[in-house]
Formats: sequence, C-alpha cells, structure tokens
Amino acid sequence: MRKFWWIIFAFIAIILLILAFSGNKNENEMSNISRYSKIPANAVKITPETDANPVKSISSEYKTPVPVSVISSAGAEDSPFILPDGRTLYFFFTPDVKVPAEKQLLDEVTGIWVSKNVNGQWAEPERVLLQKKGKLALDGCEFVSGNTMLFCSAREGYTGIHWFSALFNEKDFKWEFEKEVQFPESYEVGELHEYNNEIYYHSSRAGSKGDLDIWKIKRNSDGSWSEPENIEIVNTERGDGWPAISPDGNELWLSRDYSVWRSKKVNGEWTTPEIMFSPLAGEASVDSGGNVYFVHHYYKDKVMLEADIYFAEKIN
Repeated sequence: MRKFWWIIFAFIAIILLILAFSGNKNENEMSNISRYSKIPANAVKITPETDANPVKSISSEYKTPVPVSVISSAGAEDSPFILPDGRTLYFFFTPDVKVPAEKQLLDEVTGIWVSKNVNGQWAEPERVLLQKKGKLALDGCEFVSGNTMLFCSAREGYTGIHWFSALFNEKDFKWEFEKEVQFPESYEVGELHEYNNEIYYHSSRAGSKGDLDIWKIKRNSDGSWSEPENIEIVNTERGDGWPAISPDGNELWLSRDYSVWRSKKVNGEWTTPEIMFSPLAGEASVDSGGNVYFVHHYYKDKVMLEADIYFAEKIN
C-alpha cells in the first residue's frame, strides 16, 4: 500500500524547494483551487469495469465493494477515515501518483480533503488546510475523534515526519492547527488509530516480526505513554499495518499482502485476522453500522495508475 513515510527520503529536496519558493497563495485562494484542475489532462479514469484487478469481498458479510461516487477521480484518493455516523469522510488526495513528494508539496491540492454525506449523497470534497499562512506542509494520515484531529506532516521548521493535532473551530466551521504531538522517538509511531486512550499504530521498530507490525500504547494519567505492546496475534513476518478500530472497539482492521484483514475481540483478546477484501486493498475505516471504507489501487504492468476510495456495505 502507499506509504506516507516516503516523504522522509524527499525531505532534503523539500527544504531546497522551500528556500526557492515564492508567491505563496493565501488560505482562501488555496481552498478555492479545484483538485481536478491539477489532474493530468491525459489521465484516464479507471472504473470497476475497466479495472485489471477488481477488488472483491472475500467475506459473505459484505456486498461487492464499489467506488465512492463524487469523491473518486482520475487522481489518487487514499487513506480514508470515516466518522462513526457514516456522514463525514476524510481522505488524502494527490492528482498524479507519478509525481514525487517534493513536487506534490507545491501543487496546491495534495493533502487532506473532506466530503459530507447529505441526504444519501456525497458532496464535492473540500480541502482541509492545516498549515500556517504562507507556510509549506504536506499533511496526511488523518484520524478524527470529536473535535480533535491527529495527522502526520512534513512541514517547514521540522526535520522529517512529525505528528500534530488540530482542533475544530465550530464558530468558523473549520479545522485549525493546534500543536505537535510528541511520542518517544524509540516508539517509531507510524499511521495510527486511537480508541479509549489507547493508540494502535504500525511500526518497524525493534521487536517487530516483519516489515511492519501493529503495536499499542496507552495514555497514562500524567499524559505520558506506556511502553509499546506488540499485538502478536495479528502480526506476521510479511508485514501488517494501517490499523483501525471499529467504533464499538470489537474489531481491529489492518492491511496485509495488499488486502484488508479483520481481527475480532473475543473475551477481551484479539483473534487471528481473516481476509476481508482483496486484491490491492488497504487502509480500512469502519462506521458504526459496520460499513467499510478502504483504498483500492489500480495497476497496469506493475505500475500504479491511480487510486479510489471504495465502500463495502455490511449485509445485515
């Protein structure tokens, strides 16, 4: 699956571009830029009918996955996060997957977007701007709970990838940058999901079985974090990441082998995961009805062309 952490390797180039960058647009100008205007003119929108590797539901619990209308474009939609009520969908967007990170930084549309579901229809997405005016940032890995957002970012004034938080300003009806969220460096916190003061995240830190493992830390009463705990039952030597907990806390969704897997909690313990959606599927997010949103990448001749957010309806 697409790893937001490739930004680390491009960060030196980003710094050089920052020094050369001029003519920054203000917030209003940037929020009014159409994401479609940045998609290459020769880009071809792929559909399930033209997909060389259509994604399928492996489980009888779910209907056949379909792209989320309006949100899907010839660019790349990735990293979905659905609120429990199923009416607000956040995602990462970049107009051209062939463009390296240091150039995405300057395209004025790559970053976090959000769409609202009104009367059963998804509205045209809007940009979520979290950087300060006149500053460059590449934001992603969004997680939202209540009026707080956690997100990862490469931005001016920082070296490498860092985690930050934003607060939703209900008066102005927009997200506003709050502060850096600091984890001990040795924890190597990758993409995460928080549930009841516990953070599940993926990492390749020491003690991992594979390229990535799912780990868990707990927030202590003094604001510090517990030592990372490896969720051994869900991890393999092949790499396991992008965790998401269902709103009721009884399901742990993860990505493995370019597929979406699910572990259930039984008697307070996680169980061996089962495959749910495949192929080229990952980064699941679940609403309170059990419906699943995930990213599906389109490939041809081993080259990624674009990506869409897919929706799989739970069969009641």
